[in-house]
Amino acid sequence: GGHHPTREGEVFNTRYQALCKLGCGAFATVWLCQDMRRKKHVAVKVLKSREGFAEAAQDEVALLRCVSSMKKKDRAGENIVCLLDDFRMIGENGFHILLLRLLQLWVLGPSLRCLMGNYAAQGLPLPFVKKSLQQVLAGLHFLHQRCRIIHADIKPENVLLYGRDKSLQRLLPDTLDCGQRTDLRLQGPGGDLGSRLEESDLMSIEVKIADLGSACWTYKPFSKEIQTQPYRALEVLLGLDYGTPADIWSTGCLAFEMATGECLFDPQPGKYFSRDDDHVARIIELLGRIPPQIAFSWNKSTKFFSRPGALLRISRLSPRSLHSILADRHSWTKREVTPFTSFLLPALQYAPERRATAAQCLQHAWLSA
Repeated sequence: GGHHPTREGEVFNTRYQALCKLGCGAFATVWLCQDMRRKKHVAVKVLKSREGFAEAAQDEVALLRCVSSMKKKDRAGENIVCLLDDFRMIGENGFHILLLRLLQLWVLGPSLRCLMGNYAAQGLPLPFVKKSLQQVLAGLHFLHQRCRIIHADIKPENVLLYGRDKSLQRLLPDTLDCGQRTDLRLQGPGGDLGSRLEESDLMSIEVKIADLGSACWTYKPFSKEIQTQPYRALEVLLGLDYGTPADIWSTGCLAFEMATGECLFDPQPGKYFSRDDDHVARIIELLGRIPPQIAFSWNKSTKFFSRPGALLRISRLSPRSLHSILADRHSWTKREVTPFTSFLLPALQYAPERRATAAQCLQHAWLSA
């Protein structure tokens, strides 16, 4: 019998009471709400009503439903934040809503980005980095293998912290709106989150992959342009076909940033070149020449290259190895550098088919050391 949009809007407003904004993106805003009927907290994702967003929202729901049904069969799905209620359209111009399950009220912590902001430039403690990466990779393995889904936007903002332990509870009142502020201060006496969280506290925090808003099926990519720039895989930059290895490239960038406090690639546009040009140049400086069969495997390769190995708009490159960045700029010892680079480099292989899979990354000795 047909929906009455205004009445549905009223139903929404009476059932869900907005408490605070959790985050805001290009396509949607996420609110923490009280579900008055079930006496529970839910995250409500309100999609901006623009042409094409309804379709994107339905794609996201299909992906979330797949994850949800697979999670019932497979414990590995614990590392993905998932859907509770159904998607519905409400309001005069059809504004779209997704209700996402919150693990428990206090459990939905801030993102990894908030936590990293409090450890300034030195990076997070390595035991926590390893534990978190194990959880991110387990989540990706589940998405890639069980669900046949590419997340397509792995970055610190999309990895949420949560704690079964009460130690995270005291952080919550002030961390919910971390998206709005760069500095994350705790209520009450005593500095910021970084200085307050002892390593034992930190190790009680788990992480989960969130936001399937950019995700797609492995057999049906929705868009040529995926990922947030610093975490964008080489094949995506070059406009080539991509698959699940694109998520592994982003995870490599995430691993470096968590461990050092610095972005692996932070491309900037210049007077005569674009941000993409700079990005490709920085990748070559760190990882070496891109083989012609990759650089020229696409008809628009002339956008970046004049001839094999030569960039069109940037002539002066200053190569630097991962080894020297960690040793010289971050003062890592050789004992720390060697196992970490041996974990990271396979995740940054140029050829996607030769890049490590989530399962292979999980087996690497550095993660369990």
